Amino acid sequence: MSHQSDLTNFIGAFVDELSKSGIKKVVVSPGSRSTPIAMLVKEHPHLETIVHIDERSAAFFALGIAKSTNEPVAILCTSGTAAANYFPAIAEAYYSRVPLLAITADRPHELRDVGAPQTMDQVNLYGKHVKWFVDMPLPEGSEEMARYAREICSRAIYTAKTRPFGPVHINFPLREPLIPDLKDPMKYSAGLKKRVQLSVGEKICGDEHFQMFAKEMPEKGVIVCGPMELSDEKFRKAIIRVAEVYGYPILADPLSNLRSGTREKEEIIDTYDAFLRVDHARQLLKPEVIIRFGAMPVSKSLLFYLQDHRDVPQYVIDGGQGWRDPAGSATQMIYCDEASFCLMLLKHHSNGSKRKTDWQRFWIEINNRVKKQLASITIEDLSEGKIAFYLNQLLPDQASLMVGNSMPIRDVDMYFHRTDQSIELLGNRGLNGIDGIVSTALGVSLSAKHPYLLIGDLSFYHDLNGLLLAKLYGLKLTIILLNNNGGGIFSMLPQAKEPAHFESLFGTPIHLTFEYGVRLYDGEYEKVESWSDFLEAMERAKKNEGLTVIEVFTNRKKNAELRRKMQEMISREIENWIELGK
Repeated sequence: MSHQSDLTNFIGAFVDELSKSGIKKVVVSPGSRSTPIAMLVKEHPHLETIVHIDERSAAFFALGIAKSTNEPVAILCTSGTAAANYFPAIAEAYYSRVPLLAITADRPHELRDVGAPQTMDQVNLYGKHVKWFVDMPLPEGSEEMARYAREICSRAIYTAKTRPFGPVHINFPLREPLIPDLKDPMKYSAGLKKRVQLSVGEKICGDEHFQMFAKEMPEKGVIVCGPMELSDEKFRKAIIRVAEVYGYPILADPLSNLRSGTREKEEIIDTYDAFLRVDHARQLLKPEVIIRFGAMPVSKSLLFYLQDHRDVPQYVIDGGQGWRDPAGSATQMIYCDEASFCLMLLKHHSNGSKRKTDWQRFWIEINNRVKKQLASITIEDLSEGKIAFYLNQLLPDQASLMVGNSMPIRDVDMYFHRTDQSIELLGNRGLNGIDGIVSTALGVSLSAKHPYLLIGDLSFYHDLNGLLLAKLYGLKLTIILLNNNGGGIFSMLPQAKEPAHFESLFGTPIHLTFEYGVRLYDGEYEKVESWSDFLEAMERAKKNEGLTVIEVFTNRKKNAELRRKMQEMISREIENWIELGK
């Protein structure tokens, strides 16, 4: 067989298996060495190709697609620094448990470590940040090698989408010439004679274990729900039912998505970040058991609460079999499908009827009192907290909101309360970085009915290149850009008390207005300096089918002072209430 025929059969088998094993979308960054893979991907009738020239942005875009669908997405690039630019998104995917398949082209073995251009060591390039790595052999045309290409592809995809979800890296060394035979009618047929199919089941615990566990459940329990890679309707209904039956409050992180569509569910506590900052409240609310699902919530005060009560049994339920215990407070890790665990708890409850305990009522009362205090943010004309407070009313039903890191996610944690609206909240909380947020949101927009992004100015600037896909593919996304001219979160940290170098090292004002950047990518731009401006801009954005950026100008120092005053007011309210109750 000729080199071209070998290349076509081997790569064609791999590409065809992408589709057969469940890949629907491949995000391609153009390059020479990846030519045969890219061309055969583009030619395949069941693979959708999205082209993005910026590898870092492309990988985050794919991350957003996979995050919103819980299905693996493939990314493809050429050799050298192109592959290195995938690293931030790969690392985020690993720690936030998102299924990605990174396919990188490479020089053949004889050109490695000899000074060849565009060549770096790509073997185990992402280190421990992928679930599996394979350095593929050079293409051969035999049926056996085509079957091997299919097996590696299938294993890679199923490894990525087996819990814990995560990224997998396949590296392809390729010799020139690089052009496959696209006219070959059998280009996707090699290796099909003995194709191995894979299936994935869920992890469950034995009935006997649950009988003992359910009998030992005390009255004063707390359920903590953080961001979850699998938070489907089955789990949602089951965990709420557990809270009702056992009389336990649910401390629901906004990214758990338990605050949406649950306005009347009082057992879902959504202001704990504010009242658990009060030491007196943390001690008064000491539980007898804590059951935790998902990753650690964003709230630092909740972290302190878990640490304060290390003497209390704390169970971490994780179908992904990780070790999610940054508080160092876990008593037992239970590796079981989360929804199945809840259903088993319900099965072994004594009578299954709803129970309102004094313990749960106490949590509900303090939650409602703090909500009233937080509502005072509405008297401000315009602030970052006020925007977060009203989002659950301003966003349409079935909206998807990507939330940027640093202050936006913390404001949402504080002010985004239970709502009847079905609003999906997403974030990159694996590593909590500010990079790639715009691209991730655009990836989410492919499957979202009403996609939105809440983001700060530094994070927006960091991923301005991501807007290119909105222009090239006509993607719909409304971006609420909070421009406080710098890193707002640092104004809330101890660094703010060191004024000598605060602005240059931490405040980092960039003095940018983003109108021309938005226009560059054919987006609609709205400048907002008052609350009425913001409301009008949000209404106009609903009618736009493309990119809209609503730039909201706020004062960083004023927002920091407002947050401090709000917390002081809440602390006084809680202390006074506790004193009255004694």
